[in-house]
Amino acid sequence: MITVDPKLLHLKPGQRVLDLGCGEGRHAIHLMLTDAVDVFGIDLSIEDVKTASARAAPFAEAGEGCGRLQLGVGDALQLPFANDFFDVVICSEVLEHIPDYQGVLAEINRVLKPGGIFAATVPAYFPEWICWKLSSAYHQVEGGHIRIFREKQLRENIEQLGHQYFARHKAHALHAPYWWLKCLFWGQDDKPIISAYHRFLVWDLMEKPRLTRWLEKLLNPLLGKSIALYFVKPAQVKPAGEDEALTAVESNRREVAA
Repeated sequence: MITVDPKLLHLKPGQRVLDLGCGEGRHAIHLMLTDAVDVFGIDLSIEDVKTASARAAPFAEAGEGCGRLQLGVGDALQLPFANDFFDVVICSEVLEHIPDYQGVLAEINRVLKPGGIFAATVPAYFPEWICWKLSSAYHQVEGGHIRIFREKQLRENIEQLGHQYFARHKAHALHAPYWWLKCLFWGQDDKPIISAYHRFLVWDLMEKPRLTRWLEKLLNPLLGKSIALYFVKPAQVKPAGEDEALTAVESNRREVAA
């Protein structure tokens, strides 16, 4: 189950892709299998990285996929990569966990090439707000969500770095009720209604029936559990005031020539 739409990443063979906060590897492994790109999956949790590696191993051993995957442990605030290293950066369901999320955005901006694409996803405001109202424990557990983003806020934070927004969508509407049930009966995952809904989600994920695909598409605008925003880093970012300075220089040059 992936949240980012690969079509909106405009991937090209040979590109480098960073899946920042890759978790157990859902996006990183997917892209390794579908595109001839070099995928780097980085996460702070060594256990999640081990899980991602174990999940990727059978595909690698079978020679499946057309890309390459490297996984490692790293801090999103101090990435071990050079400036302008990646063509695409994905940061999915990560920023809501991090106190200094703007520091993470600055690091993403540093390692992303000019002209590169940045895809950010976070829990959508309305479904997440309901979760917080139903359960305090949901957002007070260690490593849990520490904020609810408004779409406008996150978009402005990224645009302030000079990135240009070009697309958005919501995803996983059918998962929102599952999390509401988990919050309502927090710590009681053995409740029959929770177990039944979980089985339904697994069935939907594996079978992908047309009815539920159509239903989720219909419900996503209102109930989508995640919001995904897409940006492109300009090929050349001019420092503030540069245009005015160049205009003044050109004006002075013309006066001297006259």
